[in-house]
Amino acid sequence: MLSPDGDYLNGVPSAVVVDPVPMIPVRQSSTLTGVGREMAVAVAVLATLAIGSRQAAAQAASPELTSPPMQFFVPQQPPAPGQTNIIDEIKGGVLAHDVGFLGHHVETGTDVNIEMLFTSPDLLSVIGSPRPDIGADINTAGNTSDGYVGLTWGIDLVKNLFKLGDAVFLNGSLGGAYQDGYEGTQSTRRPAGRKLLGSPVLFRESAELGYQVTPTISVSALLDHISNANLAPRNAGITSAGLRIGYKF
Repeated sequence: MLSPDGDYLNGVPSAVVVDPVPMIPVRQSSTLTGVGREMAVAVAVLATLAIGSRQAAAQAASPELTSPPMQFFVPQQPPAPGQTNIIDEIKGGVLAHDVGFLGHHVETGTDVNIEMLFTSPDLLSVIGSPRPDIGADINTAGNTSDGYVGLTWGIDLVKNLFKLGDAVFLNGSLGGAYQDGYEGTQSTRRPAGRKLLGSPVLFRESAELGYQVTPTISVSALLDHISNANLAPRNAGITSAGLRIGYKF
């Protein structure tokens, strides 16, 4: 039993009554909330940087994953010493015969074109390292066919266009051809459907635009022309055009 003064009663210490402390609600500080947001943003930025660094390191370890830079107007390089093949490339395709470009269309038929290009020897480096070539245009309709030899120059207009190792290339050749058609003189009457080419031996020029799909396979469009450059009484000339596929060794 408590004494009036809350001290002792009958010699027994009285219980001390403590008034309860009122609970004061704690408001979250807006400053702390802002700091939390800033820390979250900082953690996200650091995580992004860490992921980017890991991706860059992976690309550096695997060069094939990186995009190769495009190159323009790159001379075609001969094989490295010790890796030289005598035959560098073979090509084949079909051409429309005597298309009328640089002349009149007279002869008909389709030409089957075959060509072999050899690795450029060192002695041709003084004229740009062209590749010696040998080939033939065989007419399937029995009209003029020809065999030819010459030199082919090439340049890669764009390298690594879509992927590492591909290229858009331009080739040009100059040489001589032997044709099995009609020669004729000023008084010779031209056979129907045939051309009088003036000479069995003619000049040959060609231009080729293509795409190097892989280091070994290419596809291209070819335009070639044979004539005697007006060195004979007759100079009809024949121009053929078509598509070819190439294989590099």
